[in-house]
Amino acid sequence: QVQLVESGGGLVQAGGSLRLSCAASGRTFSSYDMGWFRQAPGKNREFVAYISWSGGSTHYADSVKGRFTISRDNAKNTVYLQMNSLKPEDTAVYFCNARDVADLRDYWGQGTQVTVSS
Repeated sequence: QVQLVESGGGLVQAGGSLRLSCAASGRTFSSYDMGWFRQAPGKNREFVAYISWSGGSTHYADSVKGRFTISRDNAKNTVYLQMNSLKPEDTAVYFCNARDVADLRDYWGQGTQVTVSS
């Protein structure tokens, strides 16, 4: 089992940048593919970005492609989401996700609020 704690959210003006971090503890961090999801008020949780356990593969939602970058440091048990050129529609609670590559079980952090003002 893994525990996830997100940080780095906050209030930023449109066009600005933020970097989210997700620190993992518990089982070996490289046992998990990692992802970021977000949920805006009144909307379903949606996929944002994915990175494989080795860091060799990444995928992004079309809405963030070219603006957001996911990365991981397995030595620090941390996954990052660098968010540039932020837009008001990026406002949401951002959740870190870990998927165990062995049994495909999902784990979630508690979320961090990102608010982009226009």
